Amino acid sequence: MICMYIVYIIGFLLILAIFKIVLLSILFREEIKATFERDPAARSTFEVLLCYSGLHALIFYRINSKLWKWKVPLLPRLFSQFARWLTGIEIHPGAQIGKGLFIDHGMGVVIGETAIVGDNVTIYQGVTLGGTGKEKGKRHPTIGNNVVIGAGAKILGNITVGDNVNVGSNAVVIKDVPSNSTVVGIPGRIVRKEGKPVSGISLDHTNLPDPLANALDRLQKEIDHIEGEIKQWHHEEKQKRKQE
Repeated sequence: MICMYIVYIIGFLLILAIFKIVLLSILFREEIKATFERDPAARSTFEVLLCYSGLHALIFYRINSKLWKWKVPLLPRLFSQFARWLTGIEIHPGAQIGKGLFIDHGMGVVIGETAIVGDNVTIYQGVTLGGTGKEKGKRHPTIGNNVVIGAGAKILGNITVGDNVNVGSNAVVIKDVPSNSTVVGIPGRIVRKEGKPVSGISLDHTNLPDPLANALDRLQKEIDHIEGEIKQWHHEEKQKRKQE
């Protein structure tokens, strides 16, 4: 008799677990789809639901965000801190996040209270969407659609990052960024991509142009050109003296 009860309990728990997985796969289908599109290591929906900390953090965030909007005291922040301990990702329940967000690896990611994140954004580990100073109100960045933020990048203050922007790894962005641009360096420097819109979502956040290196390269070419002209002038002067 006891064995039958144990079997019934195990069966009920299995059914409940399957129902939960199916429900999560429906509610978070955009995020799961984004995972398969942007991570070649993803093998199955079951694996994504069980093993991807970025998705776990988003599940906690969606619950916490509802509680925050309902003005439930303490619990949203408490649950967000638990999610941080569990996943290594801190998302304030007051943040606004669109659909299709993919947080790859995720350890050390911080998204502040007044941050706004658009659709189909990709965030790599160590990224901070943070505030500056102690001012109240909107103090965190607004991120557009189809943005890729490289590992370790910091986007700080009440600034706007447009659509189709690539932010290079470890960049520190403190000014607005127009759409269809790349940002690299400390502080972040903007490099337009030929002034043309970016098609799709580019995950190549390592091979980005370096405007400082390009400027130094142009300066070196100018110096080489001037040195060449000086040498040519000296050579011509020597020839004139020999003729005299």
